[in-house]
Amino acid sequence: MLHSLITTWFSLVHDWGYFGVFFLMALESTVVPIPSELILPPAAYWAAQGKMNFWGVWAAGTLGSYIGSITSYAICYWLGDKWLIRYGKYFLIKENKIKVAEIIVQKHGAMGVFIARLLPVVRHLISMPAGIFRMKFSIFSIVTLTGAGFWCYILSVWGEKVIGKHPELLNSPKEMMHAVRSEMIWFILAVGGLAALYLVVIWFKRRFS
Repeated sequence: MLHSLITTWFSLVHDWGYFGVFFLMALESTVVPIPSELILPPAAYWAAQGKMNFWGVWAAGTLGSYIGSITSYAICYWLGDKWLIRYGKYFLIKENKIKVAEIIVQKHGAMGVFIARLLPVVRHLISMPAGIFRMKFSIFSIVTLTGAGFWCYILSVWGEKVIGKHPELLNSPKEMMHAVRSEMIWFILAVGGLAALYLVVIWFKRRFS
């Protein structure tokens, strides 16, 4: 069943193409909790098979992230944080997560926005306090594009160089398990890296709560 779901998702990413990558990454950078880890690696996998272009995937992901981010920035710039606290719960945005993102912007400014673009949990929220505190748009754009571009590049390389080396993994559950085992060290490093980033977020919450 899991293999069937993965195969279906990869097929959808292939069918949606660059616009799908752009659209989903734009949603991921707003209030819609769509993990970028489920968007770019499958697209880059198809790039490795010659069905898409690596730099096209990267550009679509980066631009989508930027458009989603400036949308959140603009809304919070004009409406402030009251509406976010009031309506955020309907988008699974908890007030304590908003506070963490606000603290990152207040304490670290533009560098905080850049770092947050690489962190789980707060990555899609950081544009909101940047808008609330009215960070200069040009600076916000530079750090957002840089951070989003770097993150999209990491995920795209992962999809092309690691997953993309195994075109057979969609053929059967057995082939998929073979691909996972042969690249186990990379999967372990990826999980470890995400866990480390999550711990950074936990540290921020405890340090400044």
